[in-house]
Amino acid sequence: MASQGRRPILDQLKRREILAILSVGCSRRTAARYVGCSPRTIAKTAERDPQFAAELRRAENKAEISYMKNIQKAAAKEQYWRAAAWALERRNPQEFAPRKADVVTFDQLRELLAQFGQIIIEEVPAEYRKKVIKRLGRLSARVSGRKRPQKGSKR
Repeated sequence: MASQGRRPILDQLKRREILAILSVGCSRRTAARYVGCSPRTIAKTAERDPQFAAELRRAENKAEISYMKNIQKAAAKEQYWRAAAWALERRNPQEFAPRKADVVTFDQLRELLAQFGQIIIEEVPAEYRKKVIKRLGRLSARVSGRKRPQKGSKR
């Protein structure tokens, strides 16, 4: 016989309501408010119940797929080209999202540092070059968010 622990906050009715709300595109926060719990309660319940976690993912994906189908239908019509542009901007922002003129992309920054390094190699005497190149490598790693410990380096 199962233990008589505390009654779950999310009974089957509340779980079904949460899944229905998510499947139409609402957030977990909205679903939580509707059933009278916190979003954390939904997350904790999903952690304890793999089946509920899978149902949450399916419900959230169902809404996303529905939205993308609608955008794709609109984008197929020439007069609704903005739907296609919108989808491209969100699916591949590095390539298609609008940027201000003064914004530098990561690829542009990487190219700038590579060219700067080449100038150093060509112009700086060998005795100073190694230290400068090492420092540029650490700077590049820090700017890109990578943590690349250098042997014997000072931070």
